[in-house]
Amino acid sequence: MEKIFKLTFVCSALVLGVSCTDLDETLEDELTTEFADPGVNDISGATQGGGAQPPANLTAAYNRLRNGTAGHGAYYAVQTVSSDEQAIGQKGGDWFDGGIWLRMHRHTFGSASGPLNGTWNDAYGGIGEANLALSGSLSAGEEAQAKVIRAFFYFRLLDLFGRVKIITEPGGDAPQSERTAVFDFVESELLDALGISAVTTSMDLSGSALEATNADPYIVNQFGALGLLAKLYLNAEVYTGTARYEEADWAASYIIDNGAYQLCGVGCTVNNLAKRPDVAEDPEQLEGYAAVFAPNNQNNPEMIWSIFYDESAATGMNFSQMNFHYSTQLTYSLDQQPWNGYQVLEEFYNSYDADDLRREANFLAGPQTDFSGAALLDFAADDPDLQLNYTPSIGELEPNSPRESGVRAKKFSFQLFGRQEMNNDYPIIRLGQVHLIRAEARARAAGDWNLSLPDVNAIRDRAGLAALGSIDADGFFDERGREMFQEATRRTDLIRFAKFGDTWWEKTNGDAFRTIFPIPQEQINASNGTLTQNPGY
Repeated sequence: MEKIFKLTFVCSALVLGVSCTDLDETLEDELTTEFADPGVNDISGATQGGGAQPPANLTAAYNRLRNGTAGHGAYYAVQTVSSDEQAIGQKGGDWFDGGIWLRMHRHTFGSASGPLNGTWNDAYGGIGEANLALSGSLSAGEEAQAKVIRAFFYFRLLDLFGRVKIITEPGGDAPQSERTAVFDFVESELLDALGISAVTTSMDLSGSALEATNADPYIVNQFGALGLLAKLYLNAEVYTGTARYEEADWAASYIIDNGAYQLCGVGCTVNNLAKRPDVAEDPEQLEGYAAVFAPNNQNNPEMIWSIFYDESAATGMNFSQMNFHYSTQLTYSLDQQPWNGYQVLEEFYNSYDADDLRREANFLAGPQTDFSGAALLDFAADDPDLQLNYTPSIGELEPNSPRESGVRAKKFSFQLFGRQEMNNDYPIIRLGQVHLIRAEARARAAGDWNLSLPDVNAIRDRAGLAALGSIDADGFFDERGREMFQEATRRTDLIRFAKFGDTWWEKTNGDAFRTIFPIPQEQINASNGTLTQNPGY
């Protein structure tokens, strides 16, 4: 039976309050814990939003998690733009960028892609920091954390490029390994950190050097490592040809049954830092799903393992710049003018029901207003109506994608007077994702998608939607997409559901080999013949 605790978060007088009630369980006992919130901008001592400071030996490795995860140009970009979630249209003279994003979306990318090379370098940079830490003097707990961080970066390389080098010493080199060997390495590192030889229904984690508590989402604990292992097993059939769905189910179930995490639903709130003083329709608070991703989400009870971002001390998240039209600077009185890049695909936006609470939380759509609530004008408009209007239809990918076309992502919501960098923490593993992993793994293992319904309906309930009585693979895929939007999982999900080769909007290429990206040519050139290209490129 799932253990759920009721947590009440009490704010400091000047900042925010976070409270949380159970989504759908009847509680026999109640635990109330009070948390003093240091405030979204309190970065004294780099304590990461009020959590414990990372061990000094691991600070550099933890800091590397931010690289490319929630910014333009690397991991987030290639995962997202290659999917059916978002595209970056060429807007006249803006955003052509040599055609790299057009090719990424159309699946005509090649080995000279700069974003792919940046993604590769980010991963190996993180691996290098973990290797450096592991070569020094670490406690058992620090060593386990370093291994999980290194496994996380190798998981990304496994998913993106398949055949990579497994380097475990500072400044070392290694032969190129096949994808199955990289999978085995990631699995073994995570199992070792957890102190077990295999994931089972009766596994005992008491021998793990990782913390068993939920105290700090910025420091990976047993639940974070298990969540990454569950993701690995969920995709094992793609990576190795052998399904591991039962183990994905068991790992996810352990987190749900033994962790004190809970879905942030009704009553789980934070102050809306984007509330404009004179605009009555702006809510005072963000509740439920919207609260999970807010700029003041540092104490959210759904977060299992998250990445700390801060506008000054821990930069790298710039969704406001990536997504918004230039004029939207005046809506939130942002410090910098946005870049007007990413656009949500019309079909993906329309996949949400009108009464789905995630639709309002995830997207900025329709006519826009400024800081005072007056019509927001776009004096370089592509049509006679000067008011900025984010329309679902994008029109065309190139050469003249209208500058105000496409609704814009705002799941990681914004704050008034925000800087170019944002404060929202970014989840690596969160409870909603774990529910979906368990749901899918259980359904695939038994060949019955209706077995996913308890977890799917818990997620739907939080979104304000009625429970489903039945579901199939396509229905589950759609449910997962609506929940996991903007969390850089869509490309991986498309591949697992055999949809990456499908046609959508202006993407028609279905080359099967493109489920793995090419090894960056720059890396091959520098390898002295020790790296070879993936098939098809």
